[in-house]
Amino acid sequence: MTRPIRVLVAKPGLDGHDRGAKVVAAALRDAGMEVIYTGLHQTPEMIASAAIQEDVDVVGLSILSGAHMTLFPRVRDLLVEAGRDDILLTGGGIIPKEDMDSLQQRGVARLFGPGTSTQDLVDYIRDWFASRQQQDA
Repeated sequence: MTRPIRVLVAKPGLDGHDRGAKVVAAALRDAGMEVIYTGLHQTPEMIASAAIQEDVDVVGLSILSGAHMTLFPRVRDLLVEAGRDDILLTGGGIIPKEDMDSLQQRGVARLFGPGTSTQDLVDYIRDWFASRQQQDA
């Protein structure tokens, strides 16, 4: 049996709306993942530090503030600088398609918009994790 997937769910920046992040955190937990929720108003530095300290496999950012083009790359850069480029950085929020494409070119994984089924996110993370486990074997 493989170990549970460890996921950090974070709300970076000044965005004060965390209902979606809490729904995602609960869905991932209900799917058998270990979930750490950092709460509101986290800086990229706080998020990267928590991800490293908690030895997570995945960081999921929930961004509704429009600051996604700054916050996602900053978290990615901090993880890479710390030698943890193996952590999947994903997330969702109000992100235009062209920005999603740009972020993916910068090392951010698949991003999810409003109305996405939580099962789609669960399946995506499970598939990524299974693929990584096979590569490590």
